[in-house]
Amino acid sequence: MTDPNEFTLSDREFERIRARLYEAAGISLSDAKRTLVIARLSKILRALRLPTFGAYIDYLETQGSGEDAQDFVNALTTNLTRFWREEHHFEHLNAYVGDLIKTRTSQASKRLRIWSAGCSTGQEPYTIALGLLAAWPELKRWDFKILATDIDTSVIAKAATGLYPEGELNGLSPERVRLFERSGDGRVRIPPAVASLVSFKPLNLMTQWPMKGPFDAIFCRNVAIYFDKATQGEVFGRLGQILAPGGFLYIGHSENLGSGGTGFRLVGKTIYQSRQERARDAA
Repeated sequence: MTDPNEFTLSDREFERIRARLYEAAGISLSDAKRTLVIARLSKILRALRLPTFGAYIDYLETQGSGEDAQDFVNALTTNLTRFWREEHHFEHLNAYVGDLIKTRTSQASKRLRIWSAGCSTGQEPYTIALGLLAAWPELKRWDFKILATDIDTSVIAKAATGLYPEGELNGLSPERVRLFERSGDGRVRIPPAVASLVSFKPLNLMTQWPMKGPFDAIFCRNVAIYFDKATQGEVFGRLGQILAPGGFLYIGHSENLGSGGTGFRLVGKTIYQSRQERARDAA
């Protein structure tokens, strides 16, 4: 049994940890997160056999590997998600895609790209894929892909398995439960045809983005709440640049676009549309 009080966190150590996390991931830790920092980083200190948090930051700065740096970020990111979370977003997306299906009638125009930024353990992008295929089976004949990214490499690896405890389906309707496969070991599986639509990639939103877009829809929900105001505005502004004209951005219920909102108009609860007009596709 380990002693939860074996490590103490001084103000200076906490400031060093905050500064490193902000520089690495744009995440601003409040004073209220001290207990979380102690709990999550103590495991790493024990594994590395380091005596203090100061020694740990020294280690990261002088001899830590890229894997050590990633472990630091992974430990301090929060991953809370579930299937069909904020259900009105998926209802809006289904209606929007139905409109695109009506207008994109030429074969060359039958392309759909969606980005789940901050996808955590995968419930969000899989919900998108499951819901859209159930509502619009013709998407099987489209060039339809979902990009799912997160800064935390451990949750990306878990998401890519497509396996979840059966308890993850509690509260879902029977119709939605039937969209999953049973693996026979107390877990459910995302059907391979659905899972193949989703590509999981590690991505730090503070760095250059390798993808060019455009995306018809972007989900960036409960990610910006960990950023300061300036970083929030910068990220939402960049999302607007990679969103297709007329495309939609879905954000968390406690978030707003701030200075990054000039390219958007609010069209629903935490739903924003690009102000750029999209061209109608010819048949």
